Amino acid sequence: MLGNREDAEDAVQEAFVRAYRSLGRCEPDRFGPWLFTILVNRCRTFGAQRARRERVLTPAVDGYEGTTDPDPAEREAWSQTVQWAVARLGAAYREALLLKHVEDLSYEEMAELTGASVPALKMRVKRACDQLRAWLLEEDRVRSP
Repeated sequence: MLGNREDAEDAVQEAFVRAYRSLGRCEPDRFGPWLFTILVNRCRTFGAQRARRERVLTPAVDGYEGTTDPDPAEREAWSQTVQWAVARLGAAYREALLLKHVEDLSYEEMAELTGASVPALKMRVKRACDQLRAWLLEEDRVRSP
């Protein structure tokens, strides 16, 4: 969600500290989702703080899996293009996309974490995918003569 390993590590560390301080409020059978909610909220806070400092959020993407080109330079270029496209998404769309397709959460889990409804999250993921597809197809056309 943050696109920066150092910020992610800080967010995780702060989430654990906050969870430890609030451990008495956690239901024992709900520890995992409770902790993940704290972590998502910390990531949102870090992202908002960084945006205020006018830095761009770029999620870490390990590359485009569908490519058949083994050339490392081309793979790196495509990875940067995907990062650029994901960073262009609005915060709500980027969050929904990453929770669904990177964290592999169900829509119900996403709703519990974000407070948004399942239909709203489904629409956000669909719109994010549609927008990414359009931007990446456009970028691919520009690259290919």
